[in-house]
Amino acid sequence: MPRKVIVRLKGGLGNQLFCYAAARRLSLVNDAELVLDTVTGFEYDYLYKRSYSLGGFSIPARLATPEERMEPLGRIRRMIARKISERKPLDQRRYIQQVGVDFDPGVLALRLQEGTTYFDPFGQSEGYFADIREKLQQDLVMSVPGDLDNLAMSAKIESTDSVALHVRWFDSGDGAYSSNMSQAYYERAIPKLLARVPEAYFFVFSDRPNQTEALLGPLMGGRPFTLVRHNATSGNAEADFWLMHQCRHFIVGNSTFAWWAAWLGEHRHAGSSVFAPARFIDPHKNMTAWGFPGLLPERWTVL
Repeated sequence: MPRKVIVRLKGGLGNQLFCYAAARRLSLVNDAELVLDTVTGFEYDYLYKRSYSLGGFSIPARLATPEERMEPLGRIRRMIARKISERKPLDQRRYIQQVGVDFDPGVLALRLQEGTTYFDPFGQSEGYFADIREKLQQDLVMSVPGDLDNLAMSAKIESTDSVALHVRWFDSGDGAYSSNMSQAYYERAIPKLLARVPEAYFFVFSDRPNQTEALLGPLMGGRPFTLVRHNATSGNAEADFWLMHQCRHFIVGNSTFAWWAAWLGEHRHAGSSVFAPARFIDPHKNMTAWGFPGLLPERWTVL
């Protein structure tokens, strides 16, 4: 009987890419068909109201049917399948759910049974897919936006020693337990990157452009930069991602969206520099996990 892996995608674009990449490798090493569950990971996301975001990539996988998503009564049926599988050794499970975000090397050695396996990962480490990097580079080629604003910005990025600097806002930033990156991180990262790339030109991306401009403007010391705001206004995050990953160098915030833009972008340009924050955000105490073991590649500069 042929093998099939149904991967449950969830979260924003960056988290969905982690789920996909881990499942893609699992399917390849097991000679299994890869199928995408693009529904069940989002139907109860009442807080962020996210949806499937990978349609603009060249992903070679079909979407799951309602039957493959265990519909009807999918939530109950998935729970039962998960509970039954938890009593079995990993390589005998039909429902494999990654518990916690830390890197699990057991996934790399996993050999699937014949038939269908439902895979519900976080996959937040390149350790799950580093050995299929070239395959992922092919899968994750994006459709080119057709509007003039993005095409013009792309041409500007290609003509400079471009740096994608990303700021993600999770909350107001006023409380002691804010998930936002501090100004101090960017104060350290910008001069360190300029020491490596003196002619660097910064393209700043954020979900709150005005707030970001107020944060970063004083740090640039009068140096010109471009705040990419037109996609935030239109809500076209995928176009921002397309622009970001074309840059040569990266200063990422605590965002899987920026993580993936840097990971894809650094492999397009020799000598790419990536700076990432060392800040630890406990996934058990906050919905925004960051800094846990395996998340940041060792070649990146962590501040």
